[in-house]
Amino acid sequence: MTNLVIRLAPHERVLLNGAVIENGDRRASLSIRTPNANVLRLRDAIHPEQATTPVRRTCYLAQLVLSGDSRAEDVQQPLLRAIEQLSQVFTDRDSRTLLDTATLAVMGGEHYQCLKALRALLPREARLFASGRH
Repeated sequence: MTNLVIRLAPHERVLLNGAVIENGDRRASLSIRTPNANVLRLRDAIHPEQATTPVRRTCYLAQLVLSGDSRAEDVQQPLLRAIEQLSQVFTDRDSRTLLDTATLAVMGGEHYQCLKALRALLPREARLFASGRH
């Protein structure tokens, strides 16, 4: 990923290539210029015990690459399969666009962009579960 800009709130932490970086007392922006840098906002991180729904489990797979816990090539096929399974449930145009974005991001090694697209499905998934359609 190149030219990714991350805006951090005061004292917000981010994982960058395995190192935890904490912002100071003021808002700040980081411009990530290194291609293929692994970046994960810790406020967005899903802990293993929280990966209890299909979208959360799929997000967690992408997150494993960003945290350095898995190699991209080891996660690619399971992640693409999980995205395909989500496409069987999320059939509206906006969700399809997000899933297409996630797929293209995985294929391009852009796991941060994949995670970003998948996280946008979390509220939709919550509504589906709340309505009893699961």
